[in-house]
Amino acid sequence: MKTKFEIGDHVVWNSEAGRVSGTIIKIHTADFDYKGYIHHATKEDPQYEIKSSKSSHIAAHKGSALTKI
Repeated sequence: MKTKFEIGDHVVWNSEAGRVSGTIIKIHTADFDYKGYIHHATKEDPQYEIKSSKSSHIAAHKGSALTKI
């Protein structure tokens, strides 16, 4: 079973710069345009927008890339 996250959850993920932590600020359950790219999401496999704790950068990732802390 896939882990489901909620808005406000603190998570970590790997990026080009290394391990990053942040807070989930939005959950997408349908395809959406983000920074000029279509990201695919469904109710069964949502994507999450996460605000980085250090830089305030916003990233979008599938749940499989995230680990709750």
